[in-house]
Amino acid sequence: MNFPGPIRTSSGALLPFVALPQTEILTVNVNGTPLIRDALGSGVHFQPLRLDVEAGVWLVLATFSPGAVIPLHYHTGIAEVYTLSGKWYYLEYPEQPQTAGSYLFEPAASTHTFVCPESNSEDTVILVRVEGANVNFSEDGSYHSILDAAALRYLTEELAKAQGLGPVDFISGGTAENALK
Repeated sequence: MNFPGPIRTSSGALLPFVALPQTEILTVNVNGTPLIRDALGSGVHFQPLRLDVEAGVWLVLATFSPGAVIPLHYHTGIAEVYTLSGKWYYLEYPEQPQTAGSYLFEPAASTHTFVCPESNSEDTVILVRVEGANVNFSEDGSYHSILDAAALRYLTEELAKAQGLGPVDFISGGTAENALK
Protein backbone atom coordinates (compact mmCIF):
# COMPACT_ATOMS: atom_id res chain seq x y z
CA MET A 1 0.00 0.00 0.00
CA ASN A 2 1.41 3.36 -0.95
CA PHE A 3 0.86 6.06 1.63
CA PRO A 4 0.22 9.51 0.14
CA GLY A 5 2.16 11.34 2.86
CA PRO A 6 0.88 13.25 5.87
CA ILE A 7 -2.89 13.50 6.10
CA ARG A 8 -4.30 16.82 7.23
CA THR A 9 -7.71 17.98 8.39
CA SER A 10 -9.53 20.76 6.53
CA SER A 11 -7.90 23.25 8.97
CA GLY A 12 -4.42 21.91 8.12
CA ALA A 13 -3.79 19.98 11.37
CA LEU A 14 -1.98 16.66 10.98
CA LEU A 15 -4.03 13.56 11.63
CA PRO A 16 -2.58 10.98 14.02
CA PHE A 17 -0.24 8.46 12.44
CA VAL A 18 -2.77 5.68 13.05
CA ALA A 19 -5.25 7.24 10.58
CA LEU A 20 -5.58 5.11 7.46
CA PRO A 21 -4.76 7.15 4.38
CA GLN A 22 -7.79 7.37 2.15
CA THR A 23 -7.76 9.02 -1.26
CA GLU A 24 -11.48 8.57 -2.00
CA ILE A 25 -14.67 7.38 -0.37
CA LEU A 26 -15.92 3.94 -1.28
CA THR A 27 -19.45 4.17 -2.59
CA VAL A 28 -21.88 2.28 -4.79
CA ASN A 29 -25.26 3.55 -6.01
CA VAL A 30 -27.82 0.76 -6.46
CA ASN A 31 -29.52 2.82 -9.17
CA GLY A 32 -26.53 1.97 -11.37
CA THR A 33 -26.20 -1.64 -10.18
CA PRO A 34 -28.12 -4.26 -12.16
CA LEU A 35 -30.42 -6.69 -10.38
CA ILE A 36 -28.95 -10.17 -10.63
CA ARG A 37 -32.06 -12.23 -11.15
CA ASP A 38 -32.89 -15.68 -9.77
CA ALA A 39 -29.43 -15.82 -8.22
CA LEU A 40 -30.29 -18.01 -5.26
CA GLY A 41 -33.42 -19.66 -6.61
CA SER A 42 -36.55 -18.65 -8.41
CA GLY A 43 -37.64 -15.15 -7.45
CA VAL A 44 -34.53 -14.45 -5.34
CA HIS A 45 -32.59 -11.52 -6.81
CA PHE A 46 -29.84 -9.30 -5.43
CA GLN A 47 -27.62 -6.28 -5.97
CA PRO A 48 -24.21 -6.60 -4.33
CA LEU A 49 -23.04 -3.62 -2.31
CA ARG A 50 -20.06 -5.03 -0.39
CA LEU A 51 -18.54 -8.47 -0.86
CA ASP A 52 -15.49 -8.54 1.40
CA VAL A 53 -13.95 -11.99 1.10
CA GLU A 54 -11.08 -11.21 3.49
CA ALA A 55 -13.27 -9.87 6.29
CA GLY A 56 -15.97 -12.47 5.64
CA VAL A 57 -18.67 -9.79 5.40
CA TRP A 58 -21.30 -9.28 2.74
CA LEU A 59 -23.95 -6.65 2.23
CA VAL A 60 -26.61 -6.96 -0.45
CA LEU A 61 -29.89 -5.38 -1.42
CA ALA A 62 -32.11 -8.41 -1.98
CA THR A 63 -35.42 -8.48 -3.84
CA PHE A 64 -37.86 -11.36 -3.45
CA SER A 65 -40.84 -12.10 -5.64
CA PRO A 66 -44.06 -13.16 -3.89
CA GLY A 67 -43.73 -16.83 -2.91
CA ALA A 68 -39.91 -16.85 -2.95
CA VAL A 69 -38.17 -18.99 -0.32
CA ILE A 70 -34.61 -19.31 0.98
CA PRO A 71 -34.32 -22.86 2.36
CA LEU A 72 -33.26 -23.72 5.87
CA HIS A 73 -29.86 -22.22 6.65
CA TYR A 74 -27.51 -21.78 9.60
CA HIS A 75 -25.59 -18.52 10.18
CA THR A 76 -21.94 -18.84 11.22
CA GLY A 77 -21.90 -15.14 12.19
CA ILE A 78 -24.40 -12.39 12.88
CA ALA A 79 -26.89 -11.19 10.29
CA GLU A 80 -28.79 -7.92 10.16
CA VAL A 81 -31.83 -7.36 7.98
CA TYR A 82 -33.70 -4.11 7.32
CA THR A 83 -36.96 -4.44 5.41
CA LEU A 84 -37.60 -1.65 2.88
CA SER A 85 -40.82 -2.97 1.33
CA GLY A 86 -43.06 -5.99 1.26
CA LYS A 87 -43.46 -8.69 3.89
CA TRP A 88 -41.52 -11.79 4.89
CA TYR A 89 -41.15 -14.12 7.86
CA TYR A 90 -39.23 -17.14 9.05
CA LEU A 91 -41.12 -20.39 8.65
CA GLU A 92 -40.13 -21.20 12.23
CA TYR A 93 -41.53 -17.86 13.52
CA PRO A 94 -44.63 -17.08 11.40
CA GLU A 95 -46.12 -14.95 14.19
CA GLN A 96 -43.30 -12.40 13.76
CA PRO A 97 -43.62 -11.11 10.18
CA GLN A 98 -41.18 -8.45 9.01
CA THR A 99 -42.62 -5.51 7.07
CA ALA A 100 -41.34 -2.16 5.78
CA GLY A 101 -39.38 -0.45 8.54
CA SER A 102 -38.54 -3.66 10.45
CA TYR A 103 -34.97 -4.23 11.59
CA LEU A 104 -33.98 -7.77 12.52
CA PHE A 105 -30.82 -8.85 14.34
CA GLU A 106 -29.83 -12.50 14.13
CA PRO A 107 -27.15 -13.82 16.47
CA ALA A 108 -24.55 -16.24 15.19
CA ALA A 109 -25.72 -19.87 15.18
CA SER A 110 -29.32 -18.96 14.31
CA THR A 111 -31.15 -21.33 11.96
CA HIS A 112 -34.28 -20.56 9.95
CA THR A 113 -36.15 -20.65 6.61
CA PHE A 114 -36.90 -17.34 4.83
CA VAL A 115 -40.39 -17.08 3.29
CA CYS A 116 -42.16 -14.37 1.28
CA PRO A 117 -45.88 -15.00 1.29
CA GLU A 118 -47.42 -15.80 -2.10
CA SER A 119 -50.17 -13.34 -1.12
CA ASN A 120 -47.72 -10.39 -1.25
CA SER A 121 -48.90 -7.80 -3.77
CA GLU A 122 -45.39 -6.41 -4.26
CA ASP A 123 -41.81 -7.56 -4.21
CA THR A 124 -40.10 -7.66 -0.84
CA VAL A 125 -36.87 -5.64 -0.69
CA ILE A 126 -34.41 -6.06 2.18
CA LEU A 127 -30.96 -4.78 3.01
CA VAL A 128 -28.92 -7.69 4.40
CA ARG A 129 -25.55 -7.57 6.16
CA VAL A 130 -23.97 -10.89 7.10
CA GLU A 131 -20.73 -11.73 8.89
CA GLY A 132 -19.54 -15.18 7.91
CA ALA A 133 -21.61 -17.63 5.93
CA ASN A 134 -24.97 -19.26 5.53
CA VAL A 135 -24.72 -23.03 5.64
CA ASN A 136 -27.66 -24.16 3.50
CA PHE A 137 -29.61 -27.41 3.86
CA SER A 138 -31.84 -29.41 1.50
CA GLU A 139 -35.45 -30.35 2.22
CA ASP A 140 -34.30 -33.63 3.80
CA GLY A 141 -31.95 -31.78 6.18
CA SER A 142 -28.76 -32.76 4.38
CA TYR A 143 -25.99 -30.27 3.65
CA HIS A 144 -26.54 -28.34 0.40
CA SER A 145 -24.06 -25.45 0.08
CA ILE A 146 -22.26 -22.48 1.62
CA LEU A 147 -23.17 -18.89 0.83
CA ASP A 148 -20.52 -16.38 1.83
CA ALA A 149 -18.79 -13.32 0.37
CA ALA A 150 -16.63 -15.49 -1.90
CA ALA A 151 -19.63 -17.43 -3.24
CA LEU A 152 -21.59 -14.21 -3.81
CA ARG A 153 -18.65 -12.66 -5.63
CA TYR A 154 -18.47 -15.71 -7.89
CA LEU A 155 -22.24 -15.66 -8.47
CA THR A 156 -22.13 -11.93 -9.22
CA GLU A 157 -19.45 -12.36 -11.88
CA GLU A 158 -20.85 -15.52 -13.48
CA LEU A 159 -24.53 -14.56 -13.48
CA ALA A 160 -23.79 -11.03 -14.68
CA LYS A 161 -22.05 -12.59 -17.70
CA ALA A 162 -24.82 -15.13 -18.28
CA GLN A 163 -27.54 -12.46 -17.99
CA GLY A 164 -25.67 -9.98 -20.22
CA LEU A 165 -25.39 -7.37 -17.47
CA GLY A 166 -21.75 -6.44 -17.99
CA PRO A 167 -19.41 -5.70 -15.09
CA VAL A 168 -21.13 -5.12 -11.74
CA ASP A 169 -19.71 -2.55 -9.34
CA PHE A 170 -19.48 -3.33 -5.64
CA ILE A 171 -17.10 -2.62 -2.78
CA SER A 172 -14.75 -5.54 -2.37
CA GLY A 173 -13.01 -4.72 0.90
CA GLY A 174 -9.30 -4.93 1.55
CA THR A 175 -6.82 -6.72 -0.62
CA ALA A 176 -4.16 -8.92 0.89
CA GLU A 177 -0.73 -8.09 -0.41
CA ASN A 178 2.91 -8.62 0.46
CA ALA A 179 4.05 -5.43 2.21
CA LEU A 180 7.52 -5.72 0.64
CA LYS A 181 6.26 -5.65 -2.95
